[in-house]
Order: sequence, then structure tokens, then C-alpha cells
Amino acid sequence: MFPAKSNPVWAVFALVLLALIWGYNWVVMKIALQYAPPFDFAAMRAFYGALSLFLLMIALGKPLKPQAIWGSFCYGMLHSGGAIGLLTWALVSGGAGKTAILSHTMAFWTLLFAWIFLGERLRGAQWWSVMLAFCGLIFILQPLSLNEELISKGVAIIAGISWAISSLVAKKLNQKQALDLLSFTAWQLLFGSLPLIIISLLVPTPPINWSGELIAALIYNVLPGTAIAWLLWLYGLRNLSAGSAGLTALATPVIGVLAAWLHLGEIPKPTESVGMLLIFVALVINSILTMKLLANQQ
Repeated sequence: MFPAKSNPVWAVFALVLLALIWGYNWVVMKIALQYAPPFDFAAMRAFYGALSLFLLMIALGKPLKPQAIWGSFCYGMLHSGGAIGLLTWALVSGGAGKTAILSHTMAFWTLLFAWIFLGERLRGAQWWSVMLAFCGLIFILQPLSLNEELISKGVAIIAGISWAISSLVAKKLNQKQALDLLSFTAWQLLFGSLPLIIISLLVPTPPINWSGELIAALIYNVLPGTAIAWLLWLYGLRNLSAGSAGLTALATPVIGVLAAWLHLGEIPKPTESVGMLLIFVALVINSILTMKLLANQQ
């Protein structure tokens, strides 16, 4: 699928394509929720995403035996079960662009939790990024304005927090042993799909409307959004520095905001635009500092 010889140009192209796939997926998920309840769609996305990765592992000749079962279970509960389930729920009444930005505040929750629980020191620029992010949250949330969308914004932030905690779990796991990223992702998706399936079965919701749009959205989430996306990520990570590859996380919410504006006509309020800009600047500061730190360690 990719050139055998390491090539930074192909690696950059792979990560740009990955950012486009994941960024536009916010619009795809928003459209899908017109035809399926949020936890039903999230359960199908996680379960069939796991199945596609297991098939990919078989095609690549990788062993299916899981590594660090308990750690994979915890990560799956927090990331696929928690973050994916919650951000899908937030999309029901929240804008795709705003939900993308708010869920990506996970980068700052990760910094804070690593400081509190792991004793990792925050440097000056990181403090600035955290403060800018919180200022941006205030502008977006507008806590004095109580409405239905405030709930969806809060759920998106909780999704970011769950995502951040799962990142700390993954970090601790990688300190204990070298994990195969493809195998780990497949198993955590499978474990994370379990609570989503249970919720979708127990919570009364309207039946799924199996329209062409929903089927297309599900195929998009399973194939390019999961299987192809993880291949692109692995290829980029193998041929570029971790800091350069990490810039994908920076581009994804920006593409999500632009795609929501162009495809769904979502125009943020002036205060929300200010908040999203502050969070984006904070993400840039954090990404640049991360790349510098990684460069100094090499």
C-alpha cells in the first residue's frame, strides 16, 4: 500500500490525508445521527472498527493474541467506550465544529492530570497554553447562558477528559512493555464497544433508520475512519518524529470546524469563534513545545 523505502514526503502525505479523514468525520458523524441514536452508532463504529482491524492484522500476518489485556480493557472503557460514546452523544444537539474543538481539549487535560498524578512538571509555555485553553472554554461555554447546547458542550468536555485519562493509561502501559499499536487499538475498540452495546440495548431510543446516508457514514467510520486511518498513522509514525506525527491532532479539529462550516452551514457565534481561536492557539503552543522537547531528547 505504501512505498517500502522510508520516505518523509510520503509520510507527510499520509498524515495530511489522515487529518482530512478524521477532520471530515465530524461532519459524517453529525449526518449519521439523523438516522441512528448516538450510542447505537458509536457501538457499531467501535465494534465494526475493531473487526476491520482484526481482519487487517490477519492480512498482515500479525498475531491476534492481545497484549496487556487488563490495560487494553481499561483504555477501551475510557477511550472507545467513554470518549467516543460521549462525543457522539454531544453531537446530537451540539455543532460538529464546536464538539471537535472541545473534545480536543484532551491535550490540556492530559497536561494537568500528568502534573497532578504523575508529577510531570509543566514548563512556562505549557502553563500559557493551559490558561489560553481555559479562557477559550469560557468563551465557548458561556456558563451564564443556560440552554440545551450547554449540556452538549459539557458532555464534549467530559469526552475530552475521558480521552485524556485514557492517554495516561496508555503511557503507563508503554512504560511497562512495547505494545503493537495495531493490536492494541483493535482490542481496545472491541472492549470499548461492550458498554456502548449494553447502553444501546437498555436505553429506549427510536429504531435505527437504515438509510443510504447512515450506511455510507458507517462504512466511512469503519474503513477510512478506522482501518485505513490507523495504517496511515502507523506509516507516518514510523517515518517521522513523534512530534511531527502529533501535529495531526492539531489539524483534525481545524478541518472539522471548516468542514462543518462548508458542509453543514455551522457558523459559530462571535464569542464561540473567539473561544475556538484561543483553544487553537493553545494547541499550537503545546504542539511546538512538544516537538522541541522531543528534538532535545533525540
